[in-house]
Amino acid sequence: MELVLALDAGTSGVRAVAFDAQARVRDSSYLELTQHFPRPGEVEHDAQEIAALAVATLRDVAARARANGDDVVALGITNQRETTVAFDRATGQLPHRAIVWQDRRTASYCDELDARGETPTVRSTTGLVLDAYFSASKMRWFLDHAHMDQLRAPSFATVDSWLLWWLTGGVENGVFATEPSNASRTMLMDLDTARWSAPMTALFDVDPAMLAAIQPSLSTFGTVSADVIPELAGVPITGILGDQQSALFGQACFRPGVVKATYGTGAFILANVGEKNPGVFDGLITTLAWDLGDGASRTYAVEGSAFVAGAAVQWLRDELGFVDDSSQLEALATSVNDSAGVQFVAAFTGLGSPFWRSDARGSITGLSRGVGRGQIARALIESLAYQVRAMTDAFRDGGIALHELRADGGAAAMDLLMQLQASNSRLAVLRSTSLEATARGAATIAGLGAGLWRSLEELNDLWTFDRRFEPEDPLFVDLGYAAWRRALEHA
Repeated sequence: MELVLALDAGTSGVRAVAFDAQARVRDSSYLELTQHFPRPGEVEHDAQEIAALAVATLRDVAARARANGDDVVALGITNQRETTVAFDRATGQLPHRAIVWQDRRTASYCDELDARGETPTVRSTTGLVLDAYFSASKMRWFLDHAHMDQLRAPSFATVDSWLLWWLTGGVENGVFATEPSNASRTMLMDLDTARWSAPMTALFDVDPAMLAAIQPSLSTFGTVSADVIPELAGVPITGILGDQQSALFGQACFRPGVVKATYGTGAFILANVGEKNPGVFDGLITTLAWDLGDGASRTYAVEGSAFVAGAAVQWLRDELGFVDDSSQLEALATSVNDSAGVQFVAAFTGLGSPFWRSDARGSITGLSRGVGRGQIARALIESLAYQVRAMTDAFRDGGIALHELRADGGAAAMDLLMQLQASNSRLAVLRSTSLEATARGAATIAGLGAGLWRSLEELNDLWTFDRRFEPEDPLFVDLGYAAWRRALEHA
């Protein structure tokens, strides 16, 4: 059997998934990633641990594939996007832990740039907002605090570049490259040219020599080094996409107007808007979806980002002990008829789209003696739907027509959330048969590059959904959403 492997290096963990020629999951391996919180508002990962987990999960799946006599024809990579790694390409030295996309330590620096009037240039050049979410301000922090000047070959990488460099040999001839879906998240790439922007690198005082080369998302980036993973020696790495663009690709959103929602650590809504840069929209960001490298125009997307979704479920599980396993949350929430007026605002790391308030903080309001764990759990699930509604409303306000919402990610397994989303967003919600759309996107773009599939049309025909949720009477969800927006103002 011919297989394509996807390496999905997410915020919570690293997963390797094997897909067959029908884009079905045949095998997978997952390891959880350690989260570091040095101070309030700061989130870090150990880049060495990310690489070690990538190697371990890939070796696990590859060994079973070899034992079964299967042939791995390609590897695709997808990753948490804005997380930034500082390292020395000459030695592999890491002067500091990676700064995660959720980290807010550079918020005041971004506020200073905004006060200087830099926001319009950033918006028009990169499609992004001036926010600590993106990579450039993290790079500036490393330059100011991590003694980068003491490194022989100081370099900055998003997680895709770091893993590509590591898997292809690292210090010994590792490939240092990235692609537009990730590069467009750094706040340093020109959205029109898909090249590093001289004005942006100058604004953040980042030497372009420290950045990876940008090449199409579908291209041969290199081959897996025998010294790193002997079981995959020589396997070509033929596709790379940032995780949310990868989910868009994995959900077969190849036509303009098709939108997907991924409920992972955060909640991310992307709509395919075609081959022309559409400009910027209030409360949303414009990004590169993918570049297939075939001489055709690149595909753009408009995105809304909520920083916390599944992470709030983890918080109820790990910090408050509401459930022993995340899969138990829906049963707890449906054990009550309503949330009894409780409103949950999951602004643990500020608010993303369409509010962009780094100073916001999480809150649970409306508590009374009649409130128990069930009501709070239900309020959390309702808040996930409200966050996405705020973004789909912003899409419509910007004149972007939404036809249907294709849902994936761990929290999408909850029927309650999917039904609430359909009613709140006034859209049919189609839950993907495979909730691992992120890994599927990496596998299918890599398989396209390796010739396992011939066209986007062929991939579109392979996409299926397991259930369709239609909007119901919006009266009660509208009342709940209005109450949540009031709670949001206080947060």
